[in-house]
Amino acid sequence: MSRTIMITGATGTVSTLLMNALREAEVNLRVLVRDESRAGALREQGAEVFVGDLGDPRSLAPAFDGVRDVWLLPPNGPRAPENSMNVLWAARQAGAERVVRLSAVGSAYDAPTRSGRLHALSDAELERCGMLWTILRPHWFMQNLLNEAGDVAATGTFSLNAGRARVGMIDARDIAECAARVLLDDPDRHHGRTYTLTGPRSVTFDEVAGHLSEALGRKVTYLPVSDDAKRKTLLGHGVPEWIVDMLEEYAQAYVTGWGDFTTDAVAGLLGRPPRDIADFARDHAAAFTANA
Repeated sequence: MSRTIMITGATGTVSTLLMNALREAEVNLRVLVRDESRAGALREQGAEVFVGDLGDPRSLAPAFDGVRDVWLLPPNGPRAPENSMNVLWAARQAGAERVVRLSAVGSAYDAPTRSGRLHALSDAELERCGMLWTILRPHWFMQNLLNEAGDVAATGTFSLNAGRARVGMIDARDIAECAARVLLDDPDRHHGRTYTLTGPRSVTFDEVAGHLSEALGRKVTYLPVSDDAKRKTLLGHGVPEWIVDMLEEYAQAYVTGWGDFTTDAVAGLLGRPPRDIADFARDHAAAFTANA
């Protein structure tokens, strides 16, 4: 009998890619959304859709009935540990066997970012939840660069407050494929494991600009800016202040060299090297063009 996998965070980047990776597998995909208006498109993709709020545990029980495996990706914010806790409660009550959780790079109680410290709380709870568990801790997403696509298309430049930092950034497609591999493998194989997922090499944002230039056939320049300048830009685009603070903390950590590392976890899970920034630039070139 096909098993049912619950996908939380279903409309986010990684979960969307994960559903694509699982579509041909012999599993039943069930997704949880907070907004009914998002349900139609997911149903058209063949998923069973339930509406529930991770902040309200009373809304979750019907969605988790019959679920064996859970992909846990709560929204990033100060209530993330509470949201994660509610999912674990619903999963346990429903008799689920396994939870695979998307955490964050450097998750620890002494992490230099509030996001990393909050993730550490949820990681610790998962490790003691009584179910089988696996934690994925991905590095900086290459897909974050798509936030700069408009500027690249319009001006040939993009601005970040990361100075000359080197970052072992990873393509979100590799994160999703690693998650799919874990979810499709025998549950015991990955129980109790934490995988820190990175790209194949650390790169500077000047190097990123170089690869975008090559992919687009025109010059792209990275312009380092101050924390205050980036904060003003993000707030001007309506980014919540909590998220702006979190992004600033990550940028400050990266400037110190905190993100300058890679692991072999992706290759170990997928049997191939992770995608390089050059691959990302070529595959997403259209997004950085003026008519995108």
